Amino acid sequence: MSSMTLIRHGQASFFSDDYDQLSPTGQEQSRLLGRFWGVHGYRFTQVFAGPRVRQAQTANLIGEAFRETGGEWPEPIVLADLDEYDLTGLMTQFAPALGERNSHFASLIEANRQSAETPDRLRTFQAMFEQLLVHWQSETLSIDGVESWCDFRKRVSRAIEHIQTSASQGSRIAVVTSGGFIGTVAQSVLAAPERSALELNWRVRNSSLTELVFTRQRLSLDSFNAVPHLPDPKHWTYR
Repeated sequence: MSSMTLIRHGQASFFSDDYDQLSPTGQEQSRLLGRFWGVHGYRFTQVFAGPRVRQAQTANLIGEAFRETGGEWPEPIVLADLDEYDLTGLMTQFAPALGERNSHFASLIEANRQSAETPDRLRTFQAMFEQLLVHWQSETLSIDGVESWCDFRKRVSRAIEHIQTSASQGSRIAVVTSGGFIGTVAQSVLAAPERSALELNWRVRNSSLTELVFTRQRLSLDSFNAVPHLPDPKHWTYR
């Protein structure tokens, strides 16, 4: 039996000009995880990371802290299929098109726009974004060039299958990816309704650990969204 640990990247730079960079909190979350694993004697056969800067930064900072404890951290293997769903396409193409067709969603966009400089900004964004993904998942609207929910699910399955079938017996693998990817894996393994993938996504903490055990023929969920390396709740973030 082998194990695969899915790690959500550390907190990114939400609402900044470049979201795809770890915030200072995200950097600290990543270092705390590497230190925790090193102190507790963890060893990994392989490390995979998605193609985004925030995913690579997380993997590298975990590795730096891990090595400082005397552990050996394998060089991360970048796997494009570990990417998050198409955030840019959803926000810049799918959302405006949906707003033109759906007055309720248009009102959510407007509420978020008006709250841009207020403490309500995160709340209104979340309300809009949740509905955006619900419509995206329902596939009632298709936009050329924006990855569909169906294609995203296929990509997630392809990435997991690649790691699962290429691993040697008894491997211990770390995989740095994103919340949507992790929520979809958990939903698929549990054979839960598709909407559960989104509900799980909202709960995935930055730098959290979701454990899978597997053989080439079987994949099972062992734990979800754990943060043993973050004992202080001040480090718990979701964006």
